[in-house]
Amino acid sequence: MRWALWHRTTYTYDDEVTDSLGVLHLRPRSLPYQRVLDHELSLTPVPGDAAPDVDHFGNETTFFQVRTPHTELVVRADSTVEVEDRVHDDAVLAVPWERARPAERRDLPDAWRAIELALPSPRVSRHAGAASYAAASLAPGRPLGEASYDLMHRIHEDFAYDKTATTVTSTLDDVLAERAGVCQDFAHLFLAGWRAHGLAARYVSGYLATTPPPGKERVVGADASHAWVEVWLPGSEGGGDWLALDPTNDQPAGERYVTVACGRDYGDVPPVRGIIFTEARSSSLKVEVDVAPG
Repeated sequence: MRWALWHRTTYTYDDEVTDSLGVLHLRPRSLPYQRVLDHELSLTPVPGDAAPDVDHFGNETTFFQVRTPHTELVVRADSTVEVEDRVHDDAVLAVPWERARPAERRDLPDAWRAIELALPSPRVSRHAGAASYAAASLAPGRPLGEASYDLMHRIHEDFAYDKTATTVTSTLDDVLAERAGVCQDFAHLFLAGWRAHGLAARYVSGYLATTPPPGKERVVGADASHAWVEVWLPGSEGGGDWLALDPTNDQPAGERYVTVACGRDYGDVPPVRGIIFTEARSSSLKVEVDVAPG
């Protein structure tokens, strides 16, 4: 599938900002199953400095600094991307999950690259509740693919999607207590439970192309950023592979999913992050996203 997408973030302040510095994760990744055909990034006011870079996890980023005094900052990214469904080796999916701990796979030369994603991270800490929850999917000797899908299914069944239940600062304790949350929360819960058992998985930030209800017109700009997880699969060639699963929608991430960035948790890959110098006492944030067939 080919997708045309744009992401617009608007910050508004009640007093002038004299200096704004930030880093953007807005360019989709180039991957074996995803091709970036076009990408254009614009900021208003125009930054005095802007530089592309690649972060520790291989994501393409942009650093910027705006020194023009402003009360509004608009960041817009437009991209055209082709995405294919992913195909995995059935033999790898059938490996017992205990054999998928990267720290124990010295027979695979590149397994060390996944070890960081089997460890706690700032937003996905060691959590006894998450470990216990995931353990129900990890019966001894269970095939890795089957266990991964089971944990995805259970999160979808046991936790309600509710935008009011959590905030961006909510913890695993909050999610488990409320039994509700949003895509970011469900991804973090999956990661915490998975990593608690020595398994590797990463947080993925991107977009999901949605379809309107029957008889309804598509509303331009009504889409949103999305989050899911990728489970490390110990590939026979050493590099491994990643099984992409979406607990929010209880399905594998296929050709309707556009990958932008991957990391340990949300804190590694927010679309826009930065600091400002201002005497403003209040501000507002508006985010508009659209993903349409391209």
